Amino acid sequence: MDVVILAAGLGTRMKSSKPKVLHRIFEKPIIDYVIDCAKSLNPFNSFVVINPSLKEVAEHLEKYDIKIVFQNEPKGTAHALLSALPYLSSDKILILNGDTPLLRKETLDSFIELFNKNRLDMALLSFYPQREHSYGRILRDGERKIKKIVEITDFKDELMLSSEANSGVYILKREVAKLIKEIKQNPNKGEFYLTDIVEIAINKGFNIEAYPLAEENELIGINTRAELSLAMRYLRDRIVREWMEKGITFYDPTLVWISPSVTIGQDTIIYPNVFLEGDTKIGQNCLICQGVRIKDSIIEDNVQINDCTVIENSHIKSASKIGPFAHLRPNTIIGKGCRIGNFVEVKNSTISDGTKAAHLSYIGDSEIGNNVNIGAGTITCNYDGQKKHKTIIEDNVFIGSDTQLVAPVKICKGAYIGAGSTITKEVPEDSLAISRTPQKNILGWAKKKRKQ
Repeated sequence: MDVVILAAGLGTRMKSSKPKVLHRIFEKPIIDYVIDCAKSLNPFNSFVVINPSLKEVAEHLEKYDIKIVFQNEPKGTAHALLSALPYLSSDKILILNGDTPLLRKETLDSFIELFNKNRLDMALLSFYPQREHSYGRILRDGERKIKKIVEITDFKDELMLSSEANSGVYILKREVAKLIKEIKQNPNKGEFYLTDIVEIAINKGFNIEAYPLAEENELIGINTRAELSLAMRYLRDRIVREWMEKGITFYDPTLVWISPSVTIGQDTIIYPNVFLEGDTKIGQNCLICQGVRIKDSIIEDNVQINDCTVIENSHIKSASKIGPFAHLRPNTIIGKGCRIGNFVEVKNSTISDGTKAAHLSYIGDSEIGNNVNIGAGTITCNYDGQKKHKTIIEDNVFIGSDTQLVAPVKICKGAYIGAGSTITKEVPEDSLAISRTPQKNILGWAKKKRKQ
């Protein structure tokens, strides 16, 4: 079987300089969902038909093992398939649309199975809509045999009784596909509709059937920003429902956003307004509180992420607590049983087991050992205006509050740093380092100030 994805539409209703099929649901372009679904069927060849003006789409498709066909004139879906026809080599052709990202492999498997089992020449994937759609309607005669498809723009009142909608997904044999050349131009829009092939093929005696196998939401085609938002919500609902069935608790399933590539361990609890993005992996028995955003990160078992925390490209090991209002920037590793508290920012650093930075600190380009205490207001001064430098803090170090560690600098094992110190040199093992100007009290100064 060859797969042909029709994606030549310019998407003008999106009101965007970006091609429609490159708009994203979560972080993934619309057309990538369709291509991944098609590839999961292991077709003999895969083709995408695009308009030659869509250079961004052509460049994007270079990462796939997929053939690009250009529809040089925007003359409709039949003309798009006609553009691909000379390149097809299989006897069977599956036609998909580049703007229907929610179509599932399971649906297509059942569709293909029925086509083969019933030895059809052409099959249509249909559905029964519960809301308004721009999809054409399938008309049947009294024996329930298909007569034709009528486009929504060509409806007459008596035809509105048809409730079965055409999804635009087809399987057809090559000999049926050749009938494209007999399709006449639609007088209303000046295009050649692929749907017209159904009536032509039936009149020539071909065996054609439609199967209402898909859910309505699965077949949403994206033409506007509103439909893009709707598709995102449908996909979210599907993902959340699947995770609930696997043992995840959501306090409000309608207020979380989880990318399809995210994985979550059993007995994890997720509060509202949580965003889990990219290749994030959440372990078992975690607590993800409200307002949290996690992207491309690993969260091991029994981790608690408190409110309004942002985590990017980081790894948090088991039994640690992060936040509230913490920010873990890329290339951060947090060890087991750590505490990274409110308004702490960590970037490109490794923090080992049992270490605590409870509040109001910045840790950048650092290696921090086990069981270190980092007092409030501590910062690593890692940038000299030209280069970044590393701070090394060994095991069992105590850093007093409001300390500045001017990198490159090393604090050796077991050392203490007095509060309010600026450390510019290595601190030896088990030493106390302190750098403060002597305190001077001027008696009566405040009283005199008030009298002025």
